Amino acid sequence: MNKYHDIQKILFRDDAMLLTVDGQEHSFPLTSLPKRLRNASQQERETFEISPSGDGIHWPLLDEDLSIDGLLGIKHNPRSARAQAAF
Repeated sequence: MNKYHDIQKILFRDDAMLLTVDGQEHSFPLTSLPKRLRNASQQERETFEISPSGDGIHWPLLDEDLSIDGLLGIKHNPRSARAQAAF
């Protein structure tokens, strides 16, 4: 299985989610996250699963999922992915 991202750290401090992905630290204000995550308790926020491929985070107590590419604003070109798969 291809690993898309290496998620090293997920923390919630004050009004932000701190995320270390592929060796780079990112901070996201809670106001930019989905309402369920914004309004969650600390225990609900700290109970998460990282997908084996590293492409997302799942909060089972909240039934909430976030895409790493979506958080980081990465867009993939489906045409080029299909072209690469043909080789």
